[in-house]
Amino acid sequence: MTALNGVDLRIATGEFVAVMGASGSGKSTCMNLIGCLDTPTSGTYLFKGMDVGSLSRDQRAMLRRTYLGFVFQGFNLLNRTTAVENVELPLVYRGLKTRQRRSMAMEALAAVGLGGKEGHTPGELSGGQQQRVAIARALVSEPKVLLADEPTGNLDSITSQEVMNLLSDLNKMLGITVVMVTHESAMAEYAHRQIHFKDGSLEPVPEEARKHL
Repeated sequence: MTALNGVDLRIATGEFVAVMGASGSGKSTCMNLIGCLDTPTSGTYLFKGMDVGSLSRDQRAMLRRTYLGFVFQGFNLLNRTTAVENVELPLVYRGLKTRQRRSMAMEALAAVGLGGKEGHTPGELSGGQQQRVAIARALVSEPKVLLADEPTGNLDSITSQEVMNLLSDLNKMLGITVVMVTHESAMAEYAHRQIHFKDGSLEPVPEEARKHL
């Protein structure tokens, strides 16, 4: 079975793209390829001119650590670890010293509006605050691309808007390219462009989405 078929997709630096489609349509496979978690069995995926399919596993891991940040629906925070320690985790893998890690994590938390919450564990934070911690963790490595998989899926409508405003601000102010999977049309409207998958292929852009191109 072919997960993606004949997909020709370009995402420019600084874009905010919403990836939509029903379950099994291919959008998650597309995100995994963009995030260098999977490699294509045929065809070519170029990231900043590099053919990702030709890279070794270690090279792809280095590319992820250097250029990519990930935000997930389920937050994926360590429950018994403070907010600042959760945010520091990607920097541990980079081998940064404790003082530098702490400084960068504090700055990232302040950037997402969580200054003063550094010592709180996830259980002491609301769902929206937990997602902000997850976004800060993705940002602390200063990625060029932020990949968000249903980032508002576990949030109420008001909190979802707050998180989407944050992602939009990060895109506009820092120039971070944002690629977001969502099934919610209201969330997709924050993006510059919407792409729709169906049965492993890209669909034509719906008329109501053209105004965002």
